Amino acid sequence: MLAAIGLYGVVACSVSRRTHEIGVRTALGASPADVLRMVLGHGLRITTMGIAGGLLVSAGTVRLLRGFLYGMSPFDPLSFAAASIAWLAIAMLASWLPARRATKVDPGVALRVW
Repeated sequence: MLAAIGLYGVVACSVSRRTHEIGVRTALGASPADVLRMVLGHGLRITTMGIAGGLLVSAGTVRLLRGFLYGMSPFDPLSFAAASIAWLAIAMLASWLPARRATKVDPGVALRVW
């Protein structure tokens, strides 16, 4: 839950800082789907880097935790895949609200403030 809130905060801050850029993109013809894809892609890139780092660290420390794993292999690919898919789903959900807000940016207002 804490990671989802943190990712939401990072993506929301990124959207608020990029309001002018989003306004310019929209004024130049970017569709709301393009803006949505851009913001969701940003959130998923952050998550993918975190998953990759987590998989590397867990692969390195799994030997230390081998004694705590009963009835399960330390390198269980199903567990790693399920956890990665769950994190990607959480990232999509956490990025969705800022992405929807980014699609509603009025180019005229964003360019006037700039």
